Amino acid sequence: MTASAISRAAGTGQTADTDKGATPSSGRARPARIEGLDGLRALAITGVLVYHLNAAWLPGGFLGVDVFFVVSGFLITTLLVREHHRTGRIALGRFWVRRARRLLPALVLVVLTSVLIARLVSQDLLVDVARQMVGALTFSTNWLEVTAGTSYFDQTAPQLFMNFWSLAVEEQFYLAWPLVTLALLAVSSRIRVGVALVIGAASTLLMALLVTPGVDATRVYYGTDTHVMGLMAGAALAFAWASPRLAMRVAPSRWGRHGRYAVPLAGAVLVAEMALLDEQSPLTFRGGIAVATIATAVLVMGVIERRPHGVTVLQRVVRHPAATWVGARSYSIYLWHWPVILLVALDNPSAPGTMSHLLTRIWCVLVTLALADLTYRFVEAPFRTLGFRGVVSSLRARATSLTPRGKQLVAGVVAGVVVVTAVIVVTAPDMSETARLLAQNEAAAQSDDPGVGAPTPGATALPTPTGPDAAPAPTRSAAGGPRATDASFTMPAGPEIDAYGDSIMVGSLQALRYYFPGIRIDAKSNRRWSDGLTEVTARGEANRRAVVLAFGTNAGVDEDAVHEVLDALGPKRMVVLVNVMGPFARIDTDNATLELVARGRPNVVVADWADAIRAHPEQVQSDRVHPTIKGAHLFSKTVRQALADLSQRSTGKKVVLEELPIP
Repeated sequence: MTASAISRAAGTGQTADTDKGATPSSGRARPARIEGLDGLRALAITGVLVYHLNAAWLPGGFLGVDVFFVVSGFLITTLLVREHHRTGRIALGRFWVRRARRLLPALVLVVLTSVLIARLVSQDLLVDVARQMVGALTFSTNWLEVTAGTSYFDQTAPQLFMNFWSLAVEEQFYLAWPLVTLALLAVSSRIRVGVALVIGAASTLLMALLVTPGVDATRVYYGTDTHVMGLMAGAALAFAWASPRLAMRVAPSRWGRHGRYAVPLAGAVLVAEMALLDEQSPLTFRGGIAVATIATAVLVMGVIERRPHGVTVLQRVVRHPAATWVGARSYSIYLWHWPVILLVALDNPSAPGTMSHLLTRIWCVLVTLALADLTYRFVEAPFRTLGFRGVVSSLRARATSLTPRGKQLVAGVVAGVVVVTAVIVVTAPDMSETARLLAQNEAAAQSDDPGVGAPTPGATALPTPTGPDAAPAPTRSAAGGPRATDASFTMPAGPEIDAYGDSIMVGSLQALRYYFPGIRIDAKSNRRWSDGLTEVTARGEANRRAVVLAFGTNAGVDEDAVHEVLDALGPKRMVVLVNVMGPFARIDTDNATLELVARGRPNVVVADWADAIRAHPEQVQSDRVHPTIKGAHLFSKTVRQALADLSQRSTGKKVVLEELPIP
């Protein structure tokens, strides 16, 4: 590259290109700071924040991470290319130091503060905290959690720093991409763009191939290899924008008469995906994230395009002071929001769908924004402008003005924080109380041998007639299927009940045995409706006359599997479907499916666990999913009431349920 080319690139902001004969397309200077990108960051963090506050409000809000990836890929590659064109080299050491300055100080503050507060709120939040801290501080969270088998989507085991996985992906990109960029700058701009697109396409394909419907998608979501398409789309766009030959092709207004619709359409597609896609849909991982990435890339094109007739609607929106304010603080907001949500949720339990839940979520937003603003002003900004040495020098200068007692006090506080944090990490539990209870109950369930139990306590009904009238022949129901006899639908005792379920039932094991002595329970953690079908089918005709089914916490409600389970049990058994509750976007849809299935089968009733626990959010464990001891009794009472309702509906005989004390 000639000196004049470098000078021309630096003077105009238009990066020089290695293509022979290429010339800048415009003499107008490109500003060092690209206006509008903070507005896109604001969109990204809003999506992620709403999703984590309540996934049902914005099921695909996690796509905000992909918006971040595209913006980061574009910005970082642009900075690298500009530096190379300006100086003829890329100072890798300085680049990595700038990234460390940008990311580490705020990260360390959030990690230390969150750990200290979590110790005061709940020990359950400190499970595996050492691994989480190592992952956070070394930007390896994604791979450490994949190796540990944790889940991003189920959220049944709350982790303080779960959201740091994306920071790990970005930092790994920051480490490797400058080296790749340096090599690519030796070839033509078309090849650069092509390489970035090929890497992105390969990542998209790998994600689509590795995802398995019905299986937790954390591996393909967390993987750097399977989730780099956004960063690569941003990089490809940056390479094209830096090229005089290709720059015009990334201007939507030059895409023909339909080009003016491209940016609004991209915005609509991205918002629609956030509203409609969810973590359970294979479509999300087989093209959904890729489409969101492409839509974001088009939005970036709309933001950076400079039209002669002034700014566009999109540019006005993303440059709005409110969007700029949020976007500038988006990193700190991202760091703080998840620990704040967990801590507030434990301190002020609330159930989705209630006013208290809405108020606590508003409080989470206010606390997050306040902490993010303070972090931005007093941590991010000083380190960004002064650097590590400058901040240390400033702190040293302030320390020298302190009195000897003041210096001792500061030193004592710092030492105290270090010691207390170390003690917390060393003494952190290796298993939450919820997990410990589930493990104990699951072991008890595996050795379940109820023998001959007593009748269900607290439940009485009018005497059932004996003789021929007690067992009339089956009749046709209104739905067209055979109806079980009235006699078989009297309120069942424990020895007449089989129960199949997942970890919710595991956690309620002792309470179920209390309310239904002699009940036979087959429950394990992480079971799905497909597992329920396997177990029910394996027992076959040995299934008792009343069956309780509690699945759906993991992977949601599979309508086809529910129908298959009910078909296997037949119409002559009383069946209770327990609906689901938890911090999942699919709750309302899952429960509506169960209601629809039960409506067409007179021998089936839904136990409304969601409604019951919604009124008592304090009876849920720290994971916001599993019941406490009191919650387990509420679960069992809900099942008992459902059986009584089904019996009364079928026989016309009122069932009186005695209120039993919690032992």
